[in-house]
Amino acid sequence: MKGACCTILKTPSPAEAVTGWLVGACLVAAITGCGPAEQPTPSTGFTTGTARQPTGGRVTAPGIRDISFDDITFEMEQGAAFSRELLPERVTDLAGSHIRIRGYILPSFQQSGLTQFVLVRDNMECCFGPGAALYDCIVVSMQPGRSTDFSVRPVAVTGVFRLKELIGPDGKHLAIYALDGEEVR
Repeated sequence: MKGACCTILKTPSPAEAVTGWLVGACLVAAITGCGPAEQPTPSTGFTTGTARQPTGGRVTAPGIRDISFDDITFEMEQGAAFSRELLPERVTDLAGSHIRIRGYILPSFQQSGLTQFVLVRDNMECCFGPGAALYDCIVVSMQPGRSTDFSVRPVAVTGVFRLKELIGPDGKHLAIYALDGEEVR
């Protein structure tokens, strides 16, 4: 598979598909500069080096912590290489936690029976703001026997949050967060 916009001559493996989706999403965000779709919000820090203030997350169900994408942002200068030292303690402390987070399923060729997908902060339908940042996506791998269907509406995904770097063919980071998905609503 050459890229998200090229003709696919073979069925991609799940890892190739996620990489293709992320590359495509990053290209769309870089070209259009699309930002949050529902409400204009302050800068994500991607261009200015300052992150949004986290909401702290809430425990609303036994053992499940409700978080938002604001809770996993961090300071990172545009064009800078990612390193784990950039992650604040509030983010590293989430690793291994049972969380629920709302976002959008990044569209792919498959519409139903998704066992792996990319959850993104916004659906990129508008064209304002700084564009996607590394902390604006999570690679979700559903638990064995579980799946979900694509939706254009926001979804809430429950699962175990992980710090897991996904590096593209060019050596740059495509994602740094993963979720062992249990439920999508």
